[in-house]
Amino acid sequence: MKHWGIAAGWLVLWVTLLGVPASFAQTTGQTTQQTPNPWVELLKNPNPKARAKAAREMGKSGDTTTVPALTAALTDANPQVRREVVMALSQFHDSASLDAVITATRDPEPSVRVLAVKGLVGYYTGESPSAGFSPFFRRQYRRVKGHFVHENTRIDPGVKVNPTVTTALVETMKDERAIEPAREAAKGLGILLAQPAVPDLVKAAHSTDEDLAREALDALSKIKDTSAGPRLVDLLDSTMPEVKRDAAVTLGILRTHEALPKLQWVYENDPEQKNKEKAIEGLAFVGDPASIPVFKKALSSGAKPVRTSAAEGLARVKDPNTLPDLEKAMGEERDAGVKLALEYAITAAGKEDYLAGLVHELTSILRSDVAQAYLIELARDPKFLPKLYTFLSEDDATVRKKLCTVLMFAGDQSSLNHLDRLTHDKDTEVASEAIRASRAIRARVALPAPAPAPTPATAQKP
Repeated sequence: MKHWGIAAGWLVLWVTLLGVPASFAQTTGQTTQQTPNPWVELLKNPNPKARAKAAREMGKSGDTTTVPALTAALTDANPQVRREVVMALSQFHDSASLDAVITATRDPEPSVRVLAVKGLVGYYTGESPSAGFSPFFRRQYRRVKGHFVHENTRIDPGVKVNPTVTTALVETMKDERAIEPAREAAKGLGILLAQPAVPDLVKAAHSTDEDLAREALDALSKIKDTSAGPRLVDLLDSTMPEVKRDAAVTLGILRTHEALPKLQWVYENDPEQKNKEKAIEGLAFVGDPASIPVFKKALSSGAKPVRTSAAEGLARVKDPNTLPDLEKAMGEERDAGVKLALEYAITAAGKEDYLAGLVHELTSILRSDVAQAYLIELARDPKFLPKLYTFLSEDDATVRKKLCTVLMFAGDQSSLNHLDRLTHDKDTEVASEAIRASRAIRARVALPAPAPAPTPATAQKP
């Protein structure tokens, strides 16, 4: 009670300075039973700064009984208060708060709608929205983050998204009068793997707003619905250079064979080097045997991104006859990133000399995400998958943890026994990732979750 009295004293002083009636300030220190959460009353204060502070503290409290009061405050006249309300509601993971955040996607203030979209996505990813991360900076990060599309920029396999969330995000994306929420919604649809949104994402990819079009293309590359590919081929002629480049890669990820002639033409004839690099990256993702001559020749290109894509393309072709060309390139290559791609290609072609090196690259600060993505692709071959299990006993906890992530996306029923063992790993991060991977695999192959271990009170005596 002593600590509560001190805290209440500070609250009395703070709310008095903001003009809160003294009678309310005094009652906060009397008993927690009379006023279990004083911030609920403060949410009605005439001072908007006090209301914003109250909403923020209610979110921190974790008290779900405050959700109705916060929901009512979504109609507050002050946008800053509504922003704080949305961020507070996003802290609670229940149906009532989710419905309230959906309502906020229709707020007249774009910044509130952006936070609402982040809140809906965070409901499934566990990341709470923040008002301090600049949308501009975020887009720039997306553009420079690297050559490879990372699997961990999306929800875990097996996570079910409420259809009303998808509908709310689609409606937000379609309203280009508020362009920043529309861009954020397109991004969110990709993270949530919202397959029902594919037709609307295809339309958004043709938007005259470059950033919205790019977010839509990025979303389609995550969802991987190949039916969208043919409807994106025309974007290879886009007048917006970045859209044209993103379309080339997306078409590859969607394995759009109809785009192969155009992609090869762009690679061989386009005057812009960046366009050529993205075109061969698209060709590499398709991995069609018809592109083998292009990939072999590109292994000796003076451009590092081109050599990387050439190796990745040959990896996806999986033709053992390309091994002499790959090994020759490996002997001549000096760049660590390109060498990693060559290791991936040689392993995919059936020679395992570099498999251990590829696995140990998971500990690299610069290339661990790329190595993980390569291993995910390799592990999707059921014949290759068992080769990774021996590395689950590595001394390095980072290797064990990252391999759990690989299995989360590419493992099958045979992986479960190995993951179950790692759920008891001495490293808590490894154990947590093993549980996450096991849950995802069970959801993917429709297996029930394992029964919990019996407690001493329920265990049968021998």
